[in-house]
Amino acid sequence: MQGTVKAFDAETRSGSVLLDDGTELPFDAGAFDAGGLRLARFGQRVNLAMDGDRVSAVTLSTFPLPPS
Repeated sequence: MQGTVKAFDAETRSGSVLLDDGTELPFDAGAFDAGGLRLARFGQRVNLAMDGDRVSAVTLSTFPLPPS
């Protein structure tokens, strides 16, 4: 699944993404850390791994998602 970064807090390493249909999904520090990124910026395109209705990993759209 892909989305666009809406918000990111570098201190807490959490934020939210907007899916293409406009749905906003929050992500926590665990999901951010699982993707191996150091920073996310507003408008950046990202890949999302999901665990049910929770984002479990966030990474750049050009990077592979971590194994589940």
